Amino acid sequence: MTKDHASDDVAFIKALAELLNANDLTEIKVEREYAENDTLSVRVTKQRQTAANVQYATPAAAPAPSAAASAPTQSAPASADPADHPGAVASPMVGTAYLSPEPGADAFVSVGSQVSAGQTLLIIEAMKTMNHIPAPHSGVVKRILVADGSAVEYGAPLMIVE
Repeated sequence: MTKDHASDDVAFIKALAELLNANDLTEIKVEREYAENDTLSVRVTKQRQTAANVQYATPAAAPAPSAAASAPTQSAPASADPADHPGAVASPMVGTAYLSPEPGADAFVSVGSQVSAGQTLLIIEAMKTMNHIPAPHSGVVKRILVADGSAVEYGAPLMIVE
């Protein structure tokens, strides 16, 4: 970065940080080329708390979900990484996870649900497109690792299906 670009670059980096926060992103990487040997490479990152250790449980016998039943509860010890679980369903994209087909509708699945291979588990909205995420295999939903409307990243564990 040369002195000619210093103030512009500082403003550019601040704008990237604001963009990161405004769009709930965790990383932005940009390279600006001013001339043949004059470039600026910027990587802005932030850590955020994930819902990886949260389980959302709905009693199977309850006739209607209550506010208490949908509240997050702590699950397995924090040292057990859900991404390492053999039944983990990983996010195939970055986007926003939705557990039901539309607001106010019943969730596609709940903890304890029996699912078939290919059955929709949830939706991830990416670039205004609703992407149905199918069960990779038949089994029982043991844990739901994301909250409805939460941001997810590529490869993040969404659910555990055993």
